[in-house]
Amino acid sequence: MDYDPIKIEIFKHLFAAIPEEMGTILRRASSSPNIKERRDFSCALFDGEGRMIAQAAHIPVHLGAMPLSVEAAVRRFDDLQPGDMVALNDPFRGGTHLPDITMVSPIFLPSGGPFPVSQGNSGGPGGLVGFAASRAHHADVGGMTPGSMPVAREIFQEGLIIPPVRLARAGELDRDLLDLILANVRTPGEREGDLAAQMAANQRGIVRLIEMIARYGWGEVTEAGEQLLAYTERMTRRLIAGLRDGTYRFTDVLDDDGVSNTPVPISVALTVQGDTATVDFTGSAAQQAGSVNAVYAITLSAVHYVFRCLLESDVPNNAGCLAPIQVIAPPGTVVNALRPSAVAGGNVETSQRIVDVLLGALAQACPEKVPAASQGTMNNVTIGGRDPFSPDETGAAFAYYETIGGGMGGRPTGDGAGAIHSHMTNTLNTPVEALEYAYPLRVVRYSVRPGSGGKGRFRGGDGIVRDVQMLADAQVTILSERRKNPPYGLSGGEAGRCGENVIIRDGQEIPLPGKGTFDLKAGDVLSIRTPGGGGWGAT
Repeated sequence: MDYDPIKIEIFKHLFAAIPEEMGTILRRASSSPNIKERRDFSCALFDGEGRMIAQAAHIPVHLGAMPLSVEAAVRRFDDLQPGDMVALNDPFRGGTHLPDITMVSPIFLPSGGPFPVSQGNSGGPGGLVGFAASRAHHADVGGMTPGSMPVAREIFQEGLIIPPVRLARAGELDRDLLDLILANVRTPGEREGDLAAQMAANQRGIVRLIEMIARYGWGEVTEAGEQLLAYTERMTRRLIAGLRDGTYRFTDVLDDDGVSNTPVPISVALTVQGDTATVDFTGSAAQQAGSVNAVYAITLSAVHYVFRCLLESDVPNNAGCLAPIQVIAPPGTVVNALRPSAVAGGNVETSQRIVDVLLGALAQACPEKVPAASQGTMNNVTIGGRDPFSPDETGAAFAYYETIGGGMGGRPTGDGAGAIHSHMTNTLNTPVEALEYAYPLRVVRYSVRPGSGGKGRFRGGDGIVRDVQMLADAQVTILSERRKNPPYGLSGGEAGRCGENVIIRDGQEIPLPGKGTFDLKAGDVLSIRTPGGGGWGAT
């Protein structure tokens, strides 16, 4: 069936509206500030073959990796039925890191029509027609530190590992399984509320796709999905064909793995040939003792994100983007770690560096399109303990998680934005009012970090200063980068300023490393000073 451009555009928005609405349901129904306020979640829609058809404008590091979660769910259960819901967070079976719990729901057309169906199409009434999926970062899933983002040496220290399991069967919640999950986390009430919100979001995705098929017919909806996948692939091939053929290399480093002080190099060789590209990470460091290891899904997600950024904004974001791109990530390296490596930081920090090295390579192929390095870190902070102000006489447990923005790199056409999340994170901040309402914490400073952006014809954006005072004794974990090696400038621009982590105690500043767990007392102030972006062009 041939579609005119107007009809293709209509279906692009019809498909995209489904995960957007799923995201609205998830945000409004959730319990935790991390999901409700920061919006640390993602939703997507997949066809019956597990190909991503549409996604909402949520978290890049989630969305490029979610197809592997759907694949893992289907591989584990070949007898999925209407009303089933598969949950998982195992990074080595489709997940990213343990706090990110994914829900995958198969979508079946009801056996009682009427549904206009193409002749001979196996996806008719009663058949599997797609999947709705949501992924949310849960503020605690157990493990050795509150917030489940420790500087660990193996994944078993990071929290509860959930392989693909059926949390619901034929619409009935498996209460025993849910109770097992909740017994292994510090904040079970909050976790139950967030999991229920994900289930509600998936259910809305199921309803909306069935409604679309009822209106337009299964054959027409299927053909529209194929057309959109093909269109994105054509646009990606056209993009690659516009680059100069050749091999472009770039290397950057992580500061360390949190266990040793040794830099961790990540290298890429980008080979452009005609309308295809090979992204080869051979030569990157071996998997590390600390928790900066990234699983293959993360590396794939970062590559997807970079190439999607080079496409026009109106190109649909779907599986077609990766069709002309081969990704090579040798097993046992920091970009394709093997069990039982610790991976909490790989999702949030190593993903950022993978983006930096790929953009550094692309800057040689299309310098007019690529900005200098952005802050290159998510500045992860978790704070947990007992809340003495809670109604619970013993003090209810709390676990706060935050990523903090910084500077974006200067661009060939203008200065970089300041005090903003960039690249693989796309969250908001936790508003001061929401943070102070929910936790025994007080924000005493929240400001732009002036002068932290790199100089150049176009300056890098400035970072952020966020000072949080403890109102109760608490344990703090920091996973941050660009504390030793600054974000690079391009085309003669200067590097951005490195970030700093500091405890302010009795008026004295105590420097902290980029990664670690620390015990703070009531009255202590944790100060996170984030990096600025690199500058672009000589002054």
